[in-house]
Amino acid sequence: MATIPKSELNTGLTLTLVDRVMETRFEALPAEIVEVSRQCLLDWIGVTLAGASEPLMGPLLDEVVEQGGNPQASLIGRGLKVSMQQAALINGAASHALDYDDVHAAHTGHPSVAIIPALLALAEHRGSSGAEFIEAFTAGYETICRMGRLVNPNHYARGFHATATLGSFGAAAACARLLGLDEQQTAYAFGIAGTQASGLKSMFGTMCKPLHAGLAARNGLLAASLAARGFDSRMDVIECAQGFAATQSDDFNLEAALADPPGGFHMRANLFKYHAACYLTHAAIECANRIRERADAAPESIREVVVRVNPGCDTVCNIQEPATGLESKFSLRMTTAFALAGIDTAAIASYNEVNCADPELVALRDKTAIEFDAAIGRMASEVSVALADGTRFEESHDAGVPCADVGEQGKRLETKFHSLVDGLIGEKASEEIVTVVGGLQGLESIGTVVQACATGSR
Repeated sequence: MATIPKSELNTGLTLTLVDRVMETRFEALPAEIVEVSRQCLLDWIGVTLAGASEPLMGPLLDEVVEQGGNPQASLIGRGLKVSMQQAALINGAASHALDYDDVHAAHTGHPSVAIIPALLALAEHRGSSGAEFIEAFTAGYETICRMGRLVNPNHYARGFHATATLGSFGAAAACARLLGLDEQQTAYAFGIAGTQASGLKSMFGTMCKPLHAGLAARNGLLAASLAARGFDSRMDVIECAQGFAATQSDDFNLEAALADPPGGFHMRANLFKYHAACYLTHAAIECANRIRERADAAPESIREVVVRVNPGCDTVCNIQEPATGLESKFSLRMTTAFALAGIDTAAIASYNEVNCADPELVALRDKTAIEFDAAIGRMASEVSVALADGTRFEESHDAGVPCADVGEQGKRLETKFHSLVDGLIGEKASEEIVTVVGGLQGLESIGTVVQACATGSR
């Protein structure tokens, strides 16, 4: 257990973060942050619609149908209304089912899938506006990242899935902001979220990983809802003795947590996925794609592949011999082999048992060695490929650098959205969602977004 210095036990960190949540105002948000918020929502809808039919959704939906509940919020892509907490859980799990959702380096996890399912359920039920949604989403997003700066890297290295743990705080912050809770109530919401926060990295490659996103969303929504009803907790859950930080990390980086990022908002450094695999495999995939284009060589002519990454990748995405599509998403060896062989790593269908067992791909995978170097950035990679004739190609890439052009990022995300959704609900319904989300800040009710998604319900 970490020992937080006595001088820091009374820092009032929880209340400081609470005050930042309460101070978030839509009117004060830069246009760039409003735009990234819209992009996060569009990307979330795309991966949720695409993930709504994944195998893990069967047991979850069966459980919800058996339990029943008040029809308060919609299940995306299902044409079904359930309770708000059920919607947060189901939509959260669906949105992370493909592991194709956005990430953030400060969080060391997936922010949108923890926040949006909770916030959307609450906003739909309350009839909140698009501007109110963006305001609350920003408050939750910044909370997650500041929490990440506080307890990482040890929190993540210790084995906690930050999407689940820190995500619970982010969802609570967002919902508290939307509900207009006061300082004491919001602090209570943080405490209620903190005492629920859990999630193990050892579950990566199983249905439990996407479940973590749903649990974070449900926990945060429950925390804010209970706090609004007068349910109390400690008001210093983050920094107190035997509190969240002390029990879940050896780090307590107070200055990092409170420091303002470039531009004033962590959200500006949001990282969107363009490969349907663990984000820590993306740099190696990019390197392999470039080498394939440069070498123009058949896979069988490759003699050796070396992928150099940060040691932190070892416990996240280093499954040596994946047997399932889900496992392949967490295999540096397999995803690098996919890229070198010209397999489309952006296509969900590429990650399957057939490809995992394909003799040519397995041979290429087995020629791939993973080397660890602490000097390499956490989201960076260096790849070296040697051909049979002795020719060697090398590339490096850092996937942790956000896109400099938000407008160009939006175009790329729309392309991704259509590739995920057009085949499910049709181009017309897909374009309607893009249009509605594009005008998010002007919507009188977030229900307009939900209704657009319902057009393609299955």
